[in-house]
Amino acid sequence: MASLIPVYVEVGRRRVFAGAVLWPGWCRSGKDEESALQALLDYGRRYKAALRRVGRGFQAPADESALQVVERLRGSATTDFGAPDKTPSADEGPLDDNEAKRQAAILRAAWSAFDRAAKDAIGATFRKGPRGGGRELDGIVDHVLGAERAYLSPAGGEYRAPPGADGAIEMAGIRRALLKALSARARGEPPPRTPRSGKLWAPTYAVRRSAWHALDHAWEIEDRAT
Repeated sequence: MASLIPVYVEVGRRRVFAGAVLWPGWCRSGKDEESALQALLDYGRRYKAALRRVGRGFQAPADESALQVVERLRGSATTDFGAPDKTPSADEGPLDDNEAKRQAAILRAAWSAFDRAAKDAIGATFRKGPRGGGRELDGIVDHVLGAERAYLSPAGGEYRAPPGADGAIEMAGIRRALLKALSARARGEPPPRTPRSGKLWAPTYAVRRSAWHALDHAWEIEDRAT
């Protein structure tokens, strides 16, 4: 019998997220736990495709019986707004060298999936939402850049873009800085920078949040570009 896939559930008032404990970035939401778990299943094959070679050890489950909810977390206003906000207890544990490298490889694969989607959609027309809303491609790319910029500080990293740098240069610099900070913290070293709040994200949660956001918008681009 195949091993069950451990999943955590983050329950807000209006939205619920379901995420795979061992596979950061594979995280989807719904109006309740049942629909969130179904969305997670529905995106299993897309997640594997996005990871490419990094996902060789991942098998997309056929039905919900393959998922095991191991933790339920109380959500927040951020959860209801549309982003996973809570840290599963598994993320608080130490990372050995192999797991740290695996996490970094998954994060790089998620970033690459977003970059591919954005490149392939250049010149495309984007479907609008039911009320005529929705960002165009440049707006999505800028939004993801802004999020990565915001994630860097709580992850313990720092980066200052050189004068005149465009978005691509800044994105590359932020990604390098984030990987550097996560690697240092996984080795037990102090972070390059401590945020003013003094509250640092666990390295695994930082990977989880960034990978989810990159893939979420990669799939948005693929679904909306015509």
